[in-house]
Amino acid sequence: MRNHPSPPGVLSRRTLLTGTAAAAGLGLAGCGSITGGIGGGTTVKQWNLLAGSDGAIMTTMHEQFMEETGVDLKATTFAWGTPFYTKLVMGASGGNAADVATIHLSRLQSLSPSTLLDAIEIDELVEAGLDPEDFTADIWDRCFSDDRLYAVPLDTHALVNYYNRTVCEQAGVLNPDGTLLETHGVEEYFDLLRAVKDVTGEYGTSLDTNAGWRQFWAWYRQQDGEWIFHEDGFELDDDKALNAIDTMWRMADEGLCPRISDGGATAANFENGAGGLVQVGNWEITRFRAFNEAQGLDFSMTEMPDFFGNRRTQGDCHAFVLPRHNSWDDEVRKATVDYVAFMLQNSFQWGAGAGHTPAYLPVTESTEYQELEPNAEYSGVVDNVQFDPDVWFAGSAARLPDEVGQVFAGVYSGANDPETALAAIKDVAQTMVELPNPID
Repeated sequence: MRNHPSPPGVLSRRTLLTGTAAAAGLGLAGCGSITGGIGGGTTVKQWNLLAGSDGAIMTTMHEQFMEETGVDLKATTFAWGTPFYTKLVMGASGGNAADVATIHLSRLQSLSPSTLLDAIEIDELVEAGLDPEDFTADIWDRCFSDDRLYAVPLDTHALVNYYNRTVCEQAGVLNPDGTLLETHGVEEYFDLLRAVKDVTGEYGTSLDTNAGWRQFWAWYRQQDGEWIFHEDGFELDDDKALNAIDTMWRMADEGLCPRISDGGATAANFENGAGGLVQVGNWEITRFRAFNEAQGLDFSMTEMPDFFGNRRTQGDCHAFVLPRHNSWDDEVRKATVDYVAFMLQNSFQWGAGAGHTPAYLPVTESTEYQELEPNAEYSGVVDNVQFDPDVWFAGSAARLPDEVGQVFAGVYSGANDPETALAAIKDVAQTMVELPNPID
């Protein structure tokens, strides 16, 4: 998962609600609910943005759903980020998008739930076998807008810390049980990275320096930093932000991480032993497992290290929403909610295969899941996930993390010192505050 620029194009609310833009050359007509699909069964259309290895896991789950229910599920995967959200906004504006879509929960408010999504009734979920008590309160509360439920969470996914056991054992930074030593504070973690670098000869850890937003937000939130946006400005704690940026600067300046590294190089640095650790998303577990099977990579995972007094980390949730319909067929509506329930109730394989931590507590609290390795070692990340700022241009695939991340890339490369970078991200933020919300 990468950060990408630009939310959906600037459209007036009138254009969105009349569906004019949706019909203008985007081929969205006819994408609504239909009954009487292949074999006379019920057809449910699903849209998602999971084109990576986690998408393959979801495809397997979809096949199981169809086998067990007889529902004809038509799933379509769109390009990650802006292309997906543009398609979703356009389709929902005309009332003829998919029956169910997989989004990032951080983007819920930017989708204008009351106009572009259909609310989900609690009674519908209960009938399908779900209960509000099956979710942690913080995540469940984020699924509401104006006291109505618009999303059902599938998982949490976050920036975590992978480590190469072979390298870390040589560096003397493992506990007797083979887990990574727990550090407290920036200096202790830097000492650990120095010991690892002495073994690798290159880096202590590998980082995606093109996507520095995730590190910044984790380390800023570990200090209880808030970034609150208003109609004409924002509130940012300069000292805490500077501490987070300075951590980036020092890590790169000492050569404890690469100065320049994109997503592919970041993973490769870990696989080839150039870095004994790597901070990337939990979804990369599938890549590293495949590398282990092919060439050998004895790795495990743990939560974000304690840099500033806790282990908070940047993250998000995948969640299911129902795009707005002009009208629902009763059978399709029930089959759609049943699909959501099935995906949650069978999300053990979503966690085991894709690395995401299921949001459905009966799964994550089960003995089977708690014994799952290495997932159990970072299962506490659920309580430490920090969502992006609550504003329309923030969240996964939104402009704020992408454009601020470009500033942080300059910090890692040495082009921007921390003070310059702080001023630059504040300029970026103010520019975005002054932009019109594309769905207003």
